[in-house]
Amino acid sequence: MSVLQIGIIGVVGALLAVQFKGGKTEYGIYMSAAVSILLFTCMVDRLRVFVDAIEQMGQYISIDTGYIAAMLKMIGVTYIAEFCSSICKDAGYQTIAVQVEIFGKLTILMLGMPVLLALLETIRVFLS
Repeated sequence: MSVLQIGIIGVVGALLAVQFKGGKTEYGIYMSAAVSILLFTCMVDRLRVFVDAIEQMGQYISIDTGYIAAMLKMIGVTYIAEFCSSICKDAGYQTIAVQVEIFGKLTILMLGMPVLLALLETIRVFLS
């Protein structure tokens, strides 16, 4: 899908959600969540191109595939946490949204620890 089509879907979805919020607020939340999921699936298609490009770069230079995998996992966690957090915020549950964001940040920190340890080991070897 093109950016124009995604934009139109987003605007129409937002307008429908606002229209439904006037009567029953839960319908507006459901509409917002449905449009968000649709847009997220379109975004996943675009991420596939990015993942393929990263894998191709990994073939050109010798990088441990574990580092690339960790980076891709971090990107995935970021997108999913932001997506879920935004849906919670739209539904009016800011506290839950903040908890999802914190969990996402801690998960990214956990995924980055092996890379940090490898960097520290490399520095230790050079200093020895």
